[in-house]
Amino acid sequence: MNGGKILWVDDEIELLRPHIMFLEARGYSVEGCNNGYDAIELVRSQNFDLVILDEMMPGMTGLETLPYIKDARPGLPVIMVTKSEEEQIMDKAIGSRIADYIIKPVNPNQVLLSIKKNIHSRQLVTNQTTADYRAEFSRIAASLSSADTFAEWKGIYKKLVVWEIELADSTDDSIREVLAYQREEAQTQFTKFVRRNYREWMTRNADTNPVMSHTLMREMVFPQVEGKTTFLLIDNFRYDQWMAVRDLFEGLFDVSTEDFYCAILPTATQYARNAIFAGLTPLAIDKILPDKWLNDNEEGGKNLYEEDFLRRLLQSGGHSDWRTTFDKLVRPEQGRRLIENIQKVYDADFSVIVYNFLDILSHARTETEIIRELTEDDAAFRSLTRSWFEHSELFVLLKLLAARGHRVIVTSDHGTIRVDNPIKMIADRETSQNLRYKTGRRLAGYNPKDVYEVLRPEEIQLPRSNLSSTYVFALGRDFLIYQNNASQFTRHYRHTFQHGGISMEEMIVPFIVLNPKAATAAARQVTQKL
Repeated sequence: MNGGKILWVDDEIELLRPHIMFLEARGYSVEGCNNGYDAIELVRSQNFDLVILDEMMPGMTGLETLPYIKDARPGLPVIMVTKSEEEQIMDKAIGSRIADYIIKPVNPNQVLLSIKKNIHSRQLVTNQTTADYRAEFSRIAASLSSADTFAEWKGIYKKLVVWEIELADSTDDSIREVLAYQREEAQTQFTKFVRRNYREWMTRNADTNPVMSHTLMREMVFPQVEGKTTFLLIDNFRYDQWMAVRDLFEGLFDVSTEDFYCAILPTATQYARNAIFAGLTPLAIDKILPDKWLNDNEEGGKNLYEEDFLRRLLQSGGHSDWRTTFDKLVRPEQGRRLIENIQKVYDADFSVIVYNFLDILSHARTETEIIRELTEDDAAFRSLTRSWFEHSELFVLLKLLAARGHRVIVTSDHGTIRVDNPIKMIADRETSQNLRYKTGRRLAGYNPKDVYEVLRPEEIQLPRSNLSSTYVFALGRDFLIYQNNASQFTRHYRHTFQHGGISMEEMIVPFIVLNPKAATAAARQVTQKL
């Protein structure tokens, strides 16, 4: 590990010569000066990696020198050295954005540790994280070849997401390439797993079947309703996005459950979300409630009856006595209106909030160049998700619910995946437009090995648009395009986030249960402001 260039500022700098030699012996270049005025000029004229600044100096103190250093080099880490542990001095130093502080008498090893923490922390973390992942690599590889239950795949997916986040800031490009390769291998094996088992999941009631969209409310949600409970469904919400915002919940909630369920095919709002609130498969909805189901080729809104579905499901499940509310938030002003009328949520036993922002963001990325640039890859998409969440009405709502002691269940109807590889096909004009699945007549021109082909939709509990309708689902990072204008469609849709097909990101959906902590000061402040 290469050393760095350090400026040490102390009015007794000559007495610190043994400490400077100690650092130089370890590869650091150390320049000393004995007053704040010279220190400011040196910082302005030279590039240093770190400044060690004595707090008590004649003429200009360390605290007086610090703002000038920060003005000249805002990102330059400064370690403050002080004789006093007085709270007032520490508050001023920390408020002035020091990186660390050391109490005199100075210990050389203590100085070295602080330097490493502030100059080399990223490299040290990279080295340790890389070593940890290399040790884990073979275990994950072995599990890929043997995983044969959805529970096992949940574990694999969770590990891969955690490692992707851990290694996102790594300076070791080679280890990120290894992880990307392993993730693609996992994706391939997962799609094979789904193709082998999906028909059986949808036709047989077996203990080994995963909880799926149409069984989610009965098997996972209703059993968690305890006291005042809010069910929050965020469209397109993936596990990595949950991990990106998880720490924002600290102080508000305890995470009592962090699990997953399996989204049905197509992993699209029309199918998956209707199935959640109806507690029925799409085919069953079409048969039992035909006036509330529209096929892909029919005009009209495809998700207009979610609240009706929910009330019917509550009644059939013996929960008709619950006081309920249902709110679907698509635009920011709808979130603000709900905050203004939050009392109705407070009064409900079971409140449901559907939040559509991430779905809108995914589609905006496809159509808007600036959003494409802001969400270049999965890591950037996570970062944008966090930024949105921190400043959203949704976060305010969650603070209010925590303050009132509400349990909150967070999940999604499906995830989304960044697509790369086009699969060409032929279809007529009535075929569905989704890039991750197609349904209609005369679907052709593709290799059945490259997709999940369903010639009899009723076998996976899907309705037909007409008697000869079939379904085709894209796998992994593929997307489906027509042979006409294939180059144009490829350029437009490659590297965009899509949903509807088979992938870990779309089908392995996070299910989070948050128990409120005692009304915290932060939550109370939000309540008082409102």
